[in-house]
Amino acid sequence: MSENTFDHAENLERVIQESVPGKQVTLAHIILHPDKEIFDKLGIEDTSTALGLLTITPGEAAAIASDVSGKAGNVDVVFIDRFSGSVLLAGQVDDVRAAIEAAEDTLSKILDFTITTITQS
Repeated sequence: MSENTFDHAENLERVIQESVPGKQVTLAHIILHPDKEIFDKLGIEDTSTALGLLTITPGEAAAIASDVSGKAGNVDVVFIDRFSGSVLLAGQVDDVRAAIEAAEDTLSKILDFTITTITQS
């Protein structure tokens, strides 16, 4: 190994990234009247007028939010990922809103999570 190669290798920095999740809902969004293509790509029937999306840290709390959401409104829990904290709900606009509000309320009041404003598009 030449000296230049060795010097170059010594000057390299290693970057370690880690996630330090707080207890929070980072996204709470309702898509009003989604395009049929979105339903097709998600593999769900186009019977809903809204999709609700939640992102939660830590990700395991997605199970809690899904349970509360499913009981609070007439919604289908389409997807849950306990690793990323993603939850996808489908239903009528008012039901999806009620489900997201119930999930945020439970996470906030019982588990002391920080919640975000529910947005819609």
